[in-house]
Amino acid sequence: MKAKDIFFEADSLRGQLTPLRTCYDILYYHLDVRIDIDNKSICGSNLFKFKAVNPFDRLQFDLFDNLSVDKVEYQGSEIPFNRSYNAVFIDFPTTIENGKIDSFRVHYSGHPLQATRAPWDGGFDWKKDSNGLPFVATACQKLGASVWWPNKDHQSDEVDSMLISVSVPKDVINVSNGRLIRTEDLKDGYRKFHWRVENPINNYNVALNIGDYVHFKEIYKGVDGNLDINYYVLRENNQKNKREHLQKNVRETLQAFEHWFGPYPFYKDGYKLVETAHLGMEHQSAIAYGNKYQNGYLGSDGSNTGWGKKWDFIIVHESGHEWFGNNITAKDLGDMWIHESFTNYSEALFIDYFYGKKASQDYVHGNRTGILNDRPLQGPYHVNKEGSGDMYLKGGVILNMIRTIIDNDEKWRSILRSLNEKFYHSGVDYNDIVNFVSTESGFNLRPFFAQYVQTTAIPTLEIQIGSDGNVLGRWISDIPDFNMPVHIGLKGKKKIRILLKDTFTKIEIPNLKKDNIEIDTFNYYIGTLIQ
Repeated sequence: MKAKDIFFEADSLRGQLTPLRTCYDILYYHLDVRIDIDNKSICGSNLFKFKAVNPFDRLQFDLFDNLSVDKVEYQGSEIPFNRSYNAVFIDFPTTIENGKIDSFRVHYSGHPLQATRAPWDGGFDWKKDSNGLPFVATACQKLGASVWWPNKDHQSDEVDSMLISVSVPKDVINVSNGRLIRTEDLKDGYRKFHWRVENPINNYNVALNIGDYVHFKEIYKGVDGNLDINYYVLRENNQKNKREHLQKNVRETLQAFEHWFGPYPFYKDGYKLVETAHLGMEHQSAIAYGNKYQNGYLGSDGSNTGWGKKWDFIIVHESGHEWFGNNITAKDLGDMWIHESFTNYSEALFIDYFYGKKASQDYVHGNRTGILNDRPLQGPYHVNKEGSGDMYLKGGVILNMIRTIIDNDEKWRSILRSLNEKFYHSGVDYNDIVNFVSTESGFNLRPFFAQYVQTTAIPTLEIQIGSDGNVLGRWISDIPDFNMPVHIGLKGKKKIRILLKDTFTKIEIPNLKKDNIEIDTFNYYIGTLIQ
């Protein structure tokens, strides 16, 4: 067994839904914190408003153990708690009955973990801008929001709404998710910013962004009406060409994605782009942006096709997560492939919208060079562990394969839009996605997903061409009863879609020979064996 496959009690406490977590449904948070930038510390409180799902007198919330729980208040009194790793257990004085809506408040303080390579690791990113002013942000996907604030840290339970109140020194401002409802000048050289989030939000998307920001805004006329777009850029980057770069890319991204996926899912909270020192994150309604005002991924194109340099990668990719990751959220981190596969593929659909289908497919094919096939895309459940990084590039490739299998682009677009409607502001798992796409497409794609998401190997198409002219085909794969349509034809001629299984099936294409057979390996990520 490899070390990466070994898990401990701390992993289960973080990743598993025990009765101490499922007993309550979180309804509302009020996170109220003060940031001491000089000392790189935080203090404050979080109000948990919840509904009891089952009767209980004990529950679990989460906060990294390097941060202090100063006290827990319930109905005006302190109540006892104890800790195990990053889990905190509190005991109520009486049983909270099923259906009751109640609340408690956690006061905490300390020095949160410092990210060394945000956003790939988690915590606070303490930086300064070129003028020496604070330039601070949080990023905590995978590691978890409890790295810096107390919460029920599991993706299966998104809070319905919340208020984020952040006090920072008066020479900078704080930008968080949702809408700014008021600011409050404090007497000690600090100012408090109150941000209201009206839509459900998962914990890792809750963000602080602190800097010497300049704010500008516009109205985007979207499919659900007027959408407020707000931009927060460092004062040193408040230049016309940079502002225009952001606005052009944001408008084009929203235009393409509302076409493919349906309405932007968070009209109530608006859309923001906030400059950060780190590269970027999909913080809901407050996209973190650090791509340095250039096209491509920091100016590069991983597909080596040229198409990736025609748009700003971070704006397109992180905004794609508003639909896949923020609107549709995996209940367990093991299904993070749902977030990243669809969002990687959204890049190709952006290209498709503005440059055509062929350009889109060229981009997807070019991305294959980065696929490792090292681990399955799906990670293990209940231990807060994601699958292979192939969930990005390989994920985009397999979704393009499904589009090719369906062979009806309007139907494919309808499936993508229906996904976001069906699972609007909802949590999903592997089976939800697989069953929905299978049903809506009319193809049994369960063996397909099992092969490409839950194993590392790609299937091989074996073709046998007999001396009598008969042509037989079958799939060699790891999954019992594997079947998949594939496009086959004569070289230079239109290919036809043929459903093949893991037992030999006759292929009815006249005059098909070994030297003139052509299989669509451009859009199908498969091996071939022709004999």
